[in-house]
Amino acid sequence: MKAKEIAKMGKAEIEAKLIETKQELAKECSTVASGTRSENPGKIRSLRRDISKMLTIMTQKEVKE
Repeated sequence: MKAKEIAKMGKAEIEAKLIETKQELAKECSTVASGTRSENPGKIRSLRRDISKMLTIMTQKEVKE
């Protein structure tokens, strides 16, 4: 997900997407922890970066208000 896409979202949408992404990350991490190989090894890194982008943009929006 690109930062511009996240910036266009409202606060409630970002929070909902953040929860969804965190759940997906937890699922991927548990898959790897159980010893199973992930279909997409770069997915965990991508999810972590998306979460970071969302939190950063939420903070920026709060500062503007």
